[in-house]
Amino acid sequence: MALNCGIVGLPNVGKSTIFSALSRAPAEAANYPFCTINPNIGIAQLNDKRLDKLNEIFKPKRLVPATVEFIDIAGLVKGASKGEGLGNQFLGHIREVGIITQVVRCWEDADIVHVNGKVDPENDMEVINIELALADLETLKKSTDRAERALKIQNAAEKKTAAITLAALAKIETALQNGRAARSVPLDETERESLRESNFITLKPQLYVCNTDEEGARAAAAGKPNAYIEAVMRRSKAEGVPFVVICGKFEAELAGIESALEKAEFLSELGLKESGLEALVRAANKLLGFITFFTAGADECRAWTARQGWTAPQAAGVIHSDFQKGFIKAEVYSFDDIVKYESEAKIKEAGKYRLEGKDYVVCDGDIMFFKFNV
Repeated sequence: MALNCGIVGLPNVGKSTIFSALSRAPAEAANYPFCTINPNIGIAQLNDKRLDKLNEIFKPKRLVPATVEFIDIAGLVKGASKGEGLGNQFLGHIREVGIITQVVRCWEDADIVHVNGKVDPENDMEVINIELALADLETLKKSTDRAERALKIQNAAEKKTAAITLAALAKIETALQNGRAARSVPLDETERESLRESNFITLKPQLYVCNTDEEGARAAAAGKPNAYIEAVMRRSKAEGVPFVVICGKFEAELAGIESALEKAEFLSELGLKESGLEALVRAANKLLGFITFFTAGADECRAWTARQGWTAPQAAGVIHSDFQKGFIKAEVYSFDDIVKYESEAKIKEAGKYRLEGKDYVVCDGDIMFFKFNV
């Protein structure tokens, strides 16, 4: 399973520049609104130092990092929920992503037009969030109609499900009417599951990306964010939504550097320890509850993404459905163990090599070998 991020925001906030830098995929970027009409899709490989260490130890024929899919969705404007700026088309694209990354402009540049005439992160965030909430209100009306029709069906199970759905819809309606996200409303697992098919945009996890210039990135790294970034931080804290700071221009330059040493030196110039991609993906993984496990050997070392709390058979299914269907057991040891003992043989000698069954909950950094039979 790959992390799937939709990049949204007002026009001319640097979404396409960030997309190109993160995914190394070309995206149209220009100094005018709506230069991106159809969504750009790019796949980025994730830099995981643990995989580099496994490469040193196993010296495999192939090294395969985990990936993240970025979807650059065209700029939204006020009125998008009513079709302004091709809004209906763009909102449809947002419904297909797993997590929303909202890019907020946090720098001044007289040569780059702001769609509202001035840089104002709080207003920009408000416009996007309200439009997403209004779009969800339209979805809510349709979902309510479906659930009310289902209540008329003489089937006890379906009527019970419809009643749960209507109760959940009533809970989120007030929030949406006030321009707040559905995710801000406490829902239990049953209620959340009842809304899954409705695919509400504002139920999706969201994080903010402060796109700034090099001066802003340097100040933020030093713990002295500029006023624009502080505005995003306040809103982020109030909503309980995480944020990251990225300099799109810097990331674009960084993406063109192949040498790991040169990249590290380039990052240190801004006082950074990791790239914007790494910071963004780390925040997104944490938000979604994703972890990484590995398979390792002479042929291949590979990183895989799973959800926190998944059992061994579920993790096996990420590799292949047959692995999950015919799961027998998993041979498991931790990344820390391979670093400490430097070989599987020594891990076994130390009693750290384990056989785990169907109930084993996979941990971040596990190295696993699955046995199955179908």
